[in-house]
Amino acid sequence: MSLDVKEIQKIAHLARLAIEEKDIPQYAQNLSNILELVEQMSAVDTNGIEPMSHPLELPQRLRADTVSESNQRDLFQENAPKVERGLFLVPQVIE
Repeated sequence: MSLDVKEIQKIAHLARLAIEEKDIPQYAQNLSNILELVEQMSAVDTNGIEPMSHPLELPQRLRADTVSESNQRDLFQENAPKVERGLFLVPQVIE
C-alpha cells in the first residue's frame, strides 16, 4: 500500500502534527513500508497458535495477595465535614 501526499497531509492533520513539505515523501515512504509489513504479518496463518503473554518463557514475579495496611477509615473521616455510616457525604452536583 502506497500513500500519496494528500493522505500524508490528512494523517498529519488528524494527528495534529506539523510536517514540512520537503519531509512528506520520506513520511510517505516510511508509513508505506510500515503498512506493507502489517499486510505481510496479517497474511500469516496463525490458526492453532496459542497467543503469548510474553515473547520469552519467563515466570511471572507475583507478590502475595495480602493486606499490607490497616483500616484507617475512621481516622480519615475525622476530618470530613459530613459522614454517614462510614461514607463521605458530598453536595449533590447533578440533578
